[in-house]
Amino acid sequence: MPKGPIRRAQLIAPFGVGAMVVVRDGTSLITAGLDHWYKSEKDGSEADDKSEFRVDEWRLAQSLGVEHFRLPPDFRKPNKGDGVLNAYLTVPFLRFPQWHFCPGCDHLQKFPLTARGKVKCPECESKKKTKYMAQVPIIAMCDRGHIQDFPWREWVHRSVKPTCDKALRLVGTGSATLAGLSVRCECGAKRSLGGITEVDGDETRLSKNLVDKSNNLIDKSDSLFFYCQCKRPWLGTEDSEHCSDHQLRGALRSASNVYYAQTRSAIYLQRGSGGELVSLLEQPPLSKLIERLLRLGDEITPEVLREDRPLLLQDFSNEDIKIALKIILSDKDANINYDDVEGDDPETSFRRQEFNVLRTERREDNLKIRTIKLSDYQPDMADYFSKIMLVDKLKETRVLTGFTRILPETDQPLQELQSLLWRKPLQKDSWLPAYVVYGEGIFIEFNESRLRQWLQKHGNGIYSRIQPLVDRYQKIQEQRHLRKRSITPRFILLHTFAHLLMNRLTFECGYSSAALRERLYVSDNPDAPMAGVLIYTAAGDSEGTMGGLVRMGKPDNFEPVVRSLLEAASWCSADPVCMEVGESGGQGPDSCNLAACHSCALVPETACEEFNRFLDRGVVVGDIKNRNIGFFTRTP
Repeated sequence: MPKGPIRRAQLIAPFGVGAMVVVRDGTSLITAGLDHWYKSEKDGSEADDKSEFRVDEWRLAQSLGVEHFRLPPDFRKPNKGDGVLNAYLTVPFLRFPQWHFCPGCDHLQKFPLTARGKVKCPECESKKKTKYMAQVPIIAMCDRGHIQDFPWREWVHRSVKPTCDKALRLVGTGSATLAGLSVRCECGAKRSLGGITEVDGDETRLSKNLVDKSNNLIDKSDSLFFYCQCKRPWLGTEDSEHCSDHQLRGALRSASNVYYAQTRSAIYLQRGSGGELVSLLEQPPLSKLIERLLRLGDEITPEVLREDRPLLLQDFSNEDIKIALKIILSDKDANINYDDVEGDDPETSFRRQEFNVLRTERREDNLKIRTIKLSDYQPDMADYFSKIMLVDKLKETRVLTGFTRILPETDQPLQELQSLLWRKPLQKDSWLPAYVVYGEGIFIEFNESRLRQWLQKHGNGIYSRIQPLVDRYQKIQEQRHLRKRSITPRFILLHTFAHLLMNRLTFECGYSSAALRERLYVSDNPDAPMAGVLIYTAAGDSEGTMGGLVRMGKPDNFEPVVRSLLEAASWCSADPVCMEVGESGGQGPDSCNLAACHSCALVPETACEEFNRFLDRGVVVGDIKNRNIGFFTRTP
């Protein structure tokens, strides 16, 4: 298979399992399922020691129902005579789409998923010409994650079950649209590709129009709809299964909606009060030893661990080791508040654990937080914020939990999404691919008292302002069967502030626009409210670990940043259009933004948790008609 370097992090997103990538020689490939990872390129043998790639993120593992996570393998080519562990490991890719066309004679032909190298046109070869075939630019997919080659033979013959097997050709007329392409069969049938990507209401043109209903010669046993055939080529199979009558949509293979990685992430929180010892037991080589003992069913005691690694454990007593072992082998952590708050959904409950920890000082191996007194900042900061915490070090684990096509969100249950990654049924000891990054950040907690006063005083104006946005999302949620969620002024305020702050930091201290990320902690529960924003770097390079972001959170540095972002937000370079368009019909993805555009509040999608939706400068600084409704507006 043609080689092309892909970074480890890219194998989580955007080139995870089921994604398409074009390598250097122009071949289009699809990332294979997890069943065949960690195998040698030379002989197909299993990796020498898979525990080397193991990643433990205990909260995320519990939430996702898996045993552990694994880093994607890195390729190692040893020098002659060197004994390198886990050498020649690669992530497998398969050739997709399988159908190819000849640019010389237009011949269409299908090749296996495992075909290697460039393929020659057999028709041209028979005429003693050498022409290399190219993969077709069109594929078909459904909203349940399935993908397949475009049904060329079915389309040209207007039948779900065509009987003709004569040669096909893909002919272009020179037009820049799909209507300028047509597929032709030697039997005389021909058909244009115009409209194959379009949708009529709830019906796709491909599924609806593949069978010509006006043709009296069609087989009466044919279905009048052509549904998805549940193809999963990334798992190395061409078998078809029933897809619950989901319709098929044509698409260019380079289209942005062909693949959306579904990821989950977590800030690592230390388990229990074991401190350094817990971290030591969770990392190689002791984590490998504990895993091996668990697999063999042997008893794990301090004496057994000391016998294998005496130097690592010489500073700890047997009682300390017993306590630390109990912590890492248990399902829950006694040091973090697990009391469920009534009304919290699973994600809010998950975030609440992080929120409670980020509000306190920590000096742990993977989480170092220090607090700065609000009295050290200029007085107006205390009006808006109750805590400003500097996170000198954090560890984030990002996990691929599945993927979607056509739409970035889905109502599919988590287990169904995970099953897309595997050919075999999920096991109890299943794992998911993950990537670990270290970074730094600023955690800002909003003043709860000020928030409630703001909502009490201007609630009517704020709710009437955001109601069109809420209505638009509810309509989309019903159409796409998305999860129900509450879009509140508190959420929009924190989300918009996070975007404005990230954009301002790129100007003030030189971070690239994609180097920063947001993490929102929001709950309107009156008994346990949350209003926190974590802006952090989590890039796998030096830009995320040099201390520059933490420095911007210190007194005398933070205040000018906040003031400049509020000044910039008060008048966008696209105003009054930005403010008026947001109010009249919305803007941005799914029209789910009010006053927020690329000139003021949007950030790279990798930096945003909400696909750049649910933003409005109006709740931050007020709108043109009424500046007083903004949270940061000083009112007499």
